[in-house]
Amino acid sequence: MASLYTKIKLYCEANGASDVDMRNDVMLQDDMVNGVSNPYIKEWNLDIAQPTDAQLASYETAANTAESNATVDATRKSQYGSWGDQLDEIYHDIEAWKTRIQTIKNNNPKS
Repeated sequence: MASLYTKIKLYCEANGASDVDMRNDVMLQDDMVNGVSNPYIKEWNLDIAQPTDAQLASYETAANTAESNATVDATRKSQYGSWGDQLDEIYHDIEAWKTRIQTIKNNNPKS
């Protein structure tokens, strides 16, 4: 299940608000009930309408994909190595570098 944060971010982007400050523009709160997470929008300070639960639910699939791809991006980034190391590898053997990068991408596909 995608996080409320991600669904709100996608809703805002789809409605023309791409630079949202989640500390001032939109504030989330989670009142745990019997140990169960129950996040909700505590405060909405944007010029676009606050989304309904149904509107946010419609972003579930896209939000799951975005979160999955963010995990893949982080994994790939950690495996690529630093820019300096990559440039050195390219200088010495660009074909080996291409093969290594493609292997990383193949082992960590995006949705």
